[in-house]
Amino acid sequence: MTDSENSLPAPAKPSSTIVLLRECDSRPELLMVKRRAGDAFGDSYAFPGGVVDHDESAARPYCFGLSQEDADRILDVPHDGLDYYSAGIRELFEETGVLLAHDDSGVWACGESLSGELRAKVDKGLLPWSQFLEQRSLHIACDSLHYFAHWETPLDLPKRWSTRFFAAKMPGGQNACHDGIETTDSRWMTATDSLTEAAHGKIRVPYPTIKTLEKMQHCSSIDELFGWVREQQSNGISLNRLDTFHDAAS
Repeated sequence: MTDSENSLPAPAKPSSTIVLLRECDSRPELLMVKRRAGDAFGDSYAFPGGVVDHDESAARPYCFGLSQEDADRILDVPHDGLDYYSAGIRELFEETGVLLAHDDSGVWACGESLSGELRAKVDKGLLPWSQFLEQRSLHIACDSLHYFAHWETPLDLPKRWSTRFFAAKMPGGQNACHDGIETTDSRWMTATDSLTEAAHGKIRVPYPTIKTLEKMQHCSSIDELFGWVREQQSNGISLNRLDTFHDAAS
């Protein structure tokens, strides 16, 4: 390998994260999960999410509410836009048990589809995501995700991620709970409360999460927050790559 090849930045792995929201008395609450020690952002509270799997495309036939062309346009990618939506919803299910998918009649997933056993099998790769959806006659609710930010780790890091941020509303009839493996705790918190605890050193929060919370804390309802998201899309979503992101990850 030449010196020039050695100097090339590591490829940034495509990934997705979901800010899951539920209405509260004064401000919307966001689901925060604590990453296990040793992982990226270990021992920190962040939003559920993870890397786009190599076989994510197998789930495209089960995507609903968004075409491949629209997904590519919204994310400003040449192809495979739906894979980000699929990955975000799959990771949310694996880490929290919340499944943004519905049956043929449009009813949110419920009952056995949300069992811990099936969730663990999907997480461990024992049950492929596409096969799980086919067996349960479920459709990924891509239109429930609202894209609002794009963060990428700096070029000089050995491990890099290119992460799309989405906002989504908590579906009815489901409960969120960390898996106890990748995520060791979970909390519903307002953006303001999360920022206050982070400022007082009660919890660790990655820099991109901090910036997201700062922008969302002024929204008094989920509808207002989704309005802010639409404004971000109208203005054009630019790539964020900052040295502070490096500091927060170290």
